[in-house]
Amino acid sequence: MTDAAPYAMTDAASGGRRHPEPLHEFRSPFQRDRERVVHSSAFRRMTGKTQVLVASVNDHHRTRLTHTLEVVQVARTVARRLRLNEDLTEAVALAHDIGHPPFGHAGEAALNDCLKEYGGFDHNLYGLRRVDELEERYPDYPGLNLTFELREAFVRHAGHPDAPQAAEFRGTGAALLEALVVDVVDSIAYSTHDTDDALGLGFITLADLHEVELWRDTAATVSAGHSALPPHAFRTAVVREMLARQVNDLLAETAARLTAHRVRTLADVRGATVELVGLSGPMARQKSELAKFLRARVYCHHRVLRMTANGKRVLKALFAEYLAAPELLPERHLRRWAGSGGVVGPPAAAALPGRDPVPDLAVVVGDYLAGMTDRFAQQEYRRLFSPTTDL
Repeated sequence: MTDAAPYAMTDAASGGRRHPEPLHEFRSPFQRDRERVVHSSAFRRMTGKTQVLVASVNDHHRTRLTHTLEVVQVARTVARRLRLNEDLTEAVALAHDIGHPPFGHAGEAALNDCLKEYGGFDHNLYGLRRVDELEERYPDYPGLNLTFELREAFVRHAGHPDAPQAAEFRGTGAALLEALVVDVVDSIAYSTHDTDDALGLGFITLADLHEVELWRDTAATVSAGHSALPPHAFRTAVVREMLARQVNDLLAETAARLTAHRVRTLADVRGATVELVGLSGPMARQKSELAKFLRARVYCHHRVLRMTANGKRVLKALFAEYLAAPELLPERHLRRWAGSGGVVGPPAAAALPGRDPVPDLAVVVGDYLAGMTDRFAQQEYRRLFSPTTDL
């Protein structure tokens, strides 16, 4: 990390790893985090997980993985301009959606219902458990053994400061700028690119978007410079310019806030009582209007609702079936439950904050389902409930 601002996170200031490791000869701790995330099975599976629509709709709309890569690209650019720790920012961006279950937010809602007696389901907190315990890559410890700062980002993104998993991270102060950048960029990217996907799938039209100020103003700018673009090229140009407008605003507004609040050190960041990273008031209002439009016209579109209802039905049926017949679980997952004595009942008390060394069957089943891709969950559903399907 070169020419970093004094308020950026540094390697030397890191809280380290749960399981101490010697420093690498030429890779920083956050570079190693980045590579551990990329090589994890959960990261690879994001290519088959829904962003908004089930991954089988077509080959052109975004999945969790392509969305993640878009967030990485933008977040790293923002971090570079603000002179933050680029490696940490990239690692947080790569990991931010790693805990998403199949079928998008519908899948999360289904698992939250299934696990209500066990604290519910939150993809960020599941993502933390995934990297802490469930990934199997190293012989000396469970999980990926990531740095404190990357693990903290999962809890900050979840927004549940009272959750048991958050106990380890209390008392550290406000979130790091690198994590805050990823949060805002994530929101910018998914609203912008959901608009693009919705247009591509015919859920909305270019005419529909003229009621949205951000789209309307950006489209006017593109039209003024390119008067005869065909529809697809016009759409692409507007989406690109709309993203650029929000990112430029984010950079200018965040720089202004850092100056106004006299943020000069990492301690100033941790001690902040205001949001240091964000959009300006006018841009935040325009983005909020776009989000409201998407909720009404895209996320509640009858085709989306049919897909999400099907995803919920698949996960709830699988959950009930595995709970009734745990022997149907793969051996690796069955061992986790059998190791606890094979007793179905209330969740056991965790020996360490955020860790459950004696998982209940329902938690094991939930973890197994959350790790599935959309396609695999649908295949499992057919195998279990369709007698004509090959085993």
